[in-house]
Amino acid sequence: MKTRIALLAASVGIVALGACTTDPYGQPSQMSKTQQGAVAGAVLGGLIGAGESKQNAVKGAVVGGLVGAVGGSMLDQQEKTLRQQINNPNVTVVNNGQNLTVTLPESILFATDSAAVSAQGQNDLYTIGRNLNQYPNSRIQVIGHTDSTGSAAYNQDLSERRARSVAGILSAAGVATNRISTVGRGQAQPIASNDTVSGRAQNRRVEIIVIPTN
Repeated sequence: MKTRIALLAASVGIVALGACTTDPYGQPSQMSKTQQGAVAGAVLGGLIGAGESKQNAVKGAVVGGLVGAVGGSMLDQQEKTLRQQINNPNVTVVNNGQNLTVTLPESILFATDSAAVSAQGQNDLYTIGRNLNQYPNSRIQVIGHTDSTGSAAYNQDLSERRARSVAGILSAAGVATNRISTVGRGQAQPIASNDTVSGRAQNRRVEIIVIPTN
């Protein structure tokens, strides 16, 4: 029963957004990240509120939708600004409505088997750091990845050192250290096949995850 109430409450926020998901000709269009954030917030708020009462479920959906919309709007703005600031086509920015993922390949950050950031990599990271300072209401997770060449233990250590090096540059760019955390994933999370040269190159990367805090 509570689940049905939560879903009904969440639908209030979703229906309210329906008018925003059509183009000028009345045809369906893809939701913006702001709208996606509002829907996610409405669902979460409804589920939380349903634990208390039907009234709180609806209230939770409305409040959650507003909070989600604010977070999504901030991400939309930050994504747009960051794309304008970064002058490197090899750096990718993905906005999934909940966070931003900035991916930098090894080729622009490090020499082979090295954790020392290159000059080009430092320039890109300083640009990202300035952007993070423009949008301070977030926490940052820096994740290092490698391909499967070499031992798992070596790759794990390399990924951790690379994540720390990138975090160090962001800190040098003025990003508060208490906003940044680092983790190494080693070879555990490939995004392409390690059986090809191009696949291994894609797997050797550092991801900077920007997670809104309010």
